Amino acid sequence: MTKEPFWRNIIRFTIPLVLMSMLQILFMACDDMFILGLFVGSQALAAVGATTYIVNLFINGFAGLAVGVNVVSSQAIGAKNSEVVRKAVHTAISSSLILGIVVVAIGEFFARISLEALNTPIDIIDQSTLYLRIYFFSAPFNLIFNFASAIMRAKGDSRHPFLYLTLSGVVDIVLCTSFVLLFDLGVAGVAIGTLLSQVFAAILSVSYLLRCDDDTRLILKDLKIDLKIFKRILVIGVPTALNNMAFSFSNMQIQSAINIFGSAAVAGCSVSTTMENFIYAATNSIMQAVISFTGQNVGAGKLDNVPKIVHLSLIYTFSTGTVLGALVYLSGYPLLPFFIDSDAIGYAMSRNLVAMLPYGLCGVMEVYAGVQRGLGKGLAPTIITLLGVCIFRVIWVYTAFRAVMTIEMLFLSYPISWSATAAAHYICYKRSLKTMERRAIR
Repeated sequence: MTKEPFWRNIIRFTIPLVLMSMLQILFMACDDMFILGLFVGSQALAAVGATTYIVNLFINGFAGLAVGVNVVSSQAIGAKNSEVVRKAVHTAISSSLILGIVVVAIGEFFARISLEALNTPIDIIDQSTLYLRIYFFSAPFNLIFNFASAIMRAKGDSRHPFLYLTLSGVVDIVLCTSFVLLFDLGVAGVAIGTLLSQVFAAILSVSYLLRCDDDTRLILKDLKIDLKIFKRILVIGVPTALNNMAFSFSNMQIQSAINIFGSAAVAGCSVSTTMENFIYAATNSIMQAVISFTGQNVGAGKLDNVPKIVHLSLIYTFSTGTVLGALVYLSGYPLLPFFIDSDAIGYAMSRNLVAMLPYGLCGVMEVYAGVQRGLGKGLAPTIITLLGVCIFRVIWVYTAFRAVMTIEMLFLSYPISWSATAAAHYICYKRSLKTMERRAIR
């Protein structure tokens, strides 16, 4: 990860991440669009769709904390510091279990309260609450898998996380289909299947670490939290988690605005969001590559490689986001009738038009935020994203959207916020890199 050619190394590292993320979204889409949409009904699809931003609030928080694990581990691996690597592994797995249990308790208490706060339609709120309360029990296993995968990526292994997610996804589809078709459990069946598949993924990832023959090997009797390492993980991870959760919080405000239009809008935008997730899987995977490559090069003292990594990643992410965004829009009318009723298709296509076509801008924003985290700067990109995306979108909902209450006006906040935030991240990245280069010279 510290040697050229970076154009090829980044692609080889990123492809398993893209496939892993897309498979994860595909499996979720199978749960929602195929199993619920085809075999249960549009209302069940809307019920799960109404929980999307709440679920993503926690998933994105977990992913943010995993970035802290990735950066600390990759910098230690790049610096060949075996002791720190070992401590990082055991601290990560220990803390994931504890944090997961805390999330379960919080989620069970706030499930219905959060749905009511989002103005979830009365005809689906009971099913949405049931889904959330079952889903939250997967939090410890989700965190374990995320942290273990971050350790694997830190040492350049993106293949095993992809393999484990693929296997757990197959388990998810089999279980969800069985619970829905054979036992008629509906929304609850999908939630239970998802929970059990995440347990399976956690078991696979922990088994991998137990079998490692390098510094990342997990030894159960050594499981404990090293406070110094944990603090370093939190310094990067917490701002990133807050950044991701703030993203989700602003999207919850968007969801609340969507709910005003009724169940058809919820179902249409839910399917559009699922289609968007495939694009985000690609652009976010490139950002993960930027973090890992930057982290190892910083640890190895090769700061001159960072601009090369950023330049190539920008080309990859902008072209990927633009092409996939166009494909999502063009495939909308042919595909949507299979999953949602005719009155929901217009809402989905309006969202695809405004938010999907310019998706390359989101990728640019992600790369500039990711490189800062790879440099070890967690706070600055968090503040920028909080202001440029999250707070901006909330303000947009209560100003521009209130003035022109259409789906198109609501989602226009996306490309505007991506552009402004990307520019701010670029300025911060350049300043951070110059500061580190001056310190290296001294």
